[in-house]
Amino acid sequence: MAAQLFIGAKVFTGASEGEFATAFRIVDGLVDWVGSQEEVAGEEALDLGGRTVVPGLIDSHTHPAVIAGTAPAVECFPPAVASPDELVAVLRAHADQAQGEWILGRGFDDTKFPGARMPTATDLDRVSTDRPVLVWRCDAHSAVCNSRALEIAGITAATPDPDGARFERDPDGRPTGVLTELAAVQAVAAFIPAPTRDEQIDALVAIGDELTSRGIVAVCDLLSTRVDDPLHTFRAAADRGMRTQVALYPGWDPQHPLADLRPGDREGRIRVAGVKVVLDGAYSNRTAWVHEPYPGSCDHGLSLVPDGEVRAAAAWARRNGVQLALHAMGDRALDRVLELFGDEEPWLEGVPSVRIEHATIVSDEYLDRLRAARMSFGIATHTVFFFAEYDGYRTALRAEQVPDAYPIARLYAGLEPLALSSDRPATAWSGADDVMLSVEAAVRRRTYNGVDFGPAAAISPAQALLLYTGRARLLSPLEGVGMLRPGFEGSFVVLDRDVFTVPSDEIAGVRAAETWIRGERVYTAAR
Repeated sequence: MAAQLFIGAKVFTGASEGEFATAFRIVDGLVDWVGSQEEVAGEEALDLGGRTVVPGLIDSHTHPAVIAGTAPAVECFPPAVASPDELVAVLRAHADQAQGEWILGRGFDDTKFPGARMPTATDLDRVSTDRPVLVWRCDAHSAVCNSRALEIAGITAATPDPDGARFERDPDGRPTGVLTELAAVQAVAAFIPAPTRDEQIDALVAIGDELTSRGIVAVCDLLSTRVDDPLHTFRAAADRGMRTQVALYPGWDPQHPLADLRPGDREGRIRVAGVKVVLDGAYSNRTAWVHEPYPGSCDHGLSLVPDGEVRAAAAWARRNGVQLALHAMGDRALDRVLELFGDEEPWLEGVPSVRIEHATIVSDEYLDRLRAARMSFGIATHTVFFFAEYDGYRTALRAEQVPDAYPIARLYAGLEPLALSSDRPATAWSGADDVMLSVEAAVRRRTYNGVDFGPAAAISPAQALLLYTGRARLLSPLEGVGMLRPGFEGSFVVLDRDVFTVPSDEIAGVRAAETWIRGERVYTAAR
């Protein structure tokens, strides 16, 4: 029996805001005991030198499969890219190294560009006119491509818009290269050769290494169908060394119905945990589905999936004993969730049957309705969104909505299954899965450019950490993570500074010094 005793630490157990210890023991990869080091004086132990320890972190909404499926794409996130010219420059520099015909990028945020100007095919034709170019917007719901990509996809002035999406056009009706919402993007992206399965597996292993460097030991992949045969591909990555525990949520596609799960698909460290349906778009590009039109317009955003398909996805989830995850940002989309499922009987125990992803606008009244519903609901939301994408939210939200936008304190007090998450790479910031960036945003409620955003919704560092640990574990069927208590995995992070006592404007600078998974040190920061 392999036993390891750790002493000399400030151990945040993840069980509550105020539960700390100074020592813990791991036996055969599981926590065997947690308490005071005075209780184990004289025993052989690894002294952590007074450093702060937190449970291994959970990113409850992220997209490793999207990153692996678009591995050749160059990152174009803010703050490095802040204009169409800088976007063109990054893509040009990438073109010489890009393998294959396509030149790909991801992550630009046009709301940070001068005049909030969306780049077009004319801009990307400066990168190349011979090779197709496509770059995803930061929300991953929209993109822009060059003229060659439009030609390959056969998109002309006569091409009708896809359902729930748009090919943006100039005053003469000609496509501008701007692809708004998923179906429009897919009309072009379908022509991009997919990475080979080996390339996808290697990309997932590299992503796992990056996650451990941030102290993240478990994730929920909320669009796992962006790689081939996701369950087996992720399990192959685990065989090659990826240590991250992964809950997979394939996307619902009525054109390619999901097969029912087989024995073992819902078991193990890599498992199918649910199915995802995208109900609406995003606030940062005004495609979230809203009751009142966006300021200065008559636009109510986009409803992307008919009710019948949403119910079909729910029936699949119920039949297969997994969660239904619903992307809903706008207040109209959130109301639709309750209209469709509020009176339905839950089908899962221990975790919510229905997860709401993002949940941008949550009033007291809406939270009361969630709690009163027959269905069991949980929420995965964000603080990195308003931190990074303030420019878009500033113009998309009406003034009276701001107090209800990402109201983390209200949600923390009113809904147990709750998590903060990154949504990487669909977030307008480089390194969006830096947990401490989200924690600081939750504590300070301040944007990247120093604007206070709903300060009444601020929470404490301990509360924010719980939304990546002990509270996050209540949202998803991930096993043995989120707390340092007997019976849980011996997975934890040693921090380089004490996140609970550093000045609030230095929280984002706190780093993982070491990451341990099941009693094995898998990452040590360079000194």
